[in-house]
Amino acid sequence: MSVELVLLFILLIVAAVAGVLIYLQRSKQRQAAPPPPAAPRDPFADQGDSAAGDPRSIKAGDMIDWGAERTWIRGTLRLSEGGYVWSEHFLEVEGGKRWLSVEEDPDVELALWSGRPDLDLTPHSKTIELEGVTYRLQEKGSGSYRSEGTTGLKAQGGLDYADYESSDGRLLSFERFDHGGWEASTGTKVAPGTFTIYPGS
Repeated sequence: MSVELVLLFILLIVAAVAGVLIYLQRSKQRQAAPPPPAAPRDPFADQGDSAAGDPRSIKAGDMIDWGAERTWIRGTLRLSEGGYVWSEHFLEVEGGKRWLSVEEDPDVELALWSGRPDLDLTPHSKTIELEGVTYRLQEKGSGSYRSEGTTGLKAQGGLDYADYESSDGRLLSFERFDHGGWEASTGTKVAPGTFTIYPGS
């Protein structure tokens, strides 16, 4: 073997070793590099991670513990108007109709509602007097619904609604589904964390 071939062989070995060393050094530098900082976030935003559970994830079959009372979600309506969506969760109760509404606008807003079939009212004015309280129209519109579990409605359809509120925060709402009659309900706002959610199977 000539001297030139020996030198060429040695140079190839040295180049290969140098390449491996450079690769290993760069790998160590990549591993040692600190991770990029986390994206800034609003420290006051509702993260939905309290011990009580995230009300945005409630569904039919879940159990709700109010402390003194436990009840189950019998059915859920997923409502939408344009790009805005909200939910109504029907509670297992005797002798009446109650539900929990969950909206995100942009913070999570909760309200507990009771059906009022005893009221002969329709939402055709900007203010309504009821039991000595004046309610003012906040918003009204039309949208669509999708039904899950037991709701008494079709799998999907349309709805009209009108929401009123009193100066002290009491709520009055009207809904009609699939061009039926208006259904009135009264409600109160509920603070997040007031109840605990136990997911169903």
